Amino acid sequence: MKFTPRKARNDVNVSKEHPLVEATTLVAGLGLILAIVLVVLIFLVDVVLYFVPEEKEVALFSSWLPDDIATVAYDDPRLEKLDYLLGRLSRHWPESKYELRVEINDSAEMNALALPGGLIVVTSGLLEKVQTENELAFVLGHELGHFKNRDHIRGMGRGVVIALLFAALSSSEGSSVVGSSIADLTLRGFSRRQESAADRFGLKIVHDEYGHVAETWRFFERISVGDRKSSILGPYLSTHPLSESRIEDIVEYAGANGWSINGDAVPIDW
Repeated sequence: MKFTPRKARNDVNVSKEHPLVEATTLVAGLGLILAIVLVVLIFLVDVVLYFVPEEKEVALFSSWLPDDIATVAYDDPRLEKLDYLLGRLSRHWPESKYELRVEINDSAEMNALALPGGLIVVTSGLLEKVQTENELAFVLGHELGHFKNRDHIRGMGRGVVIALLFAALSSSEGSSVVGSSIADLTLRGFSRRQESAADRFGLKIVHDEYGHVAETWRFFERISVGDRKSSILGPYLSTHPLSESRIEDIVEYAGANGWSINGDAVPIDW
């Protein structure tokens, strides 16, 4: 019997799936793995930072001023009154071990930041938008809530985690883009929960200072239109709950604690 070899098939080791389907599956798988790794690393960072005392943080960052984050307006005439208001509000958190200080960032963006060591940075854009002292007190009280919950130091730790994780992927531009997107989406979930908790602490601070929480949410009412129409609010609102949701939560939380939502607002005399 004569052996006649068969011709090799051209489809050996060739997937029957469409290349686009395979690519999509690969990208989705990599994204899921990156998200899991990121969440695990963030959890570990949170655990480690839990054991770093506030006194140690203050000692490390008491004189820190991040020039790359804020262009500080030292000669802004509103700074003295802003500092005085922060001092009044901080009295209602006597357990604090922070040496609280405030600076004004000469920026049109509407934002406020709680940074390691007890520094609060408020932008000129936000100060121009608030219309009463009560609104501004709630903004500052909200940032005090971040200090109480130590969100600021965790945020810095998470930033380091992200930078280190995706620096390893920088050799692949596509992977880096995918990784950054996954990191952004993952962190937004954490941030919204932190913002809601800080809102509630800030509301308590306002109530303790004024005896009511009236007018605290007016700032968010005015910018709620901006949620849908203004791109300038994007950096601020991307990690904060939408204004309408924040207002509902504020009113509901005040009612649950028996805090009056009626009262006189204190005008701001800039």
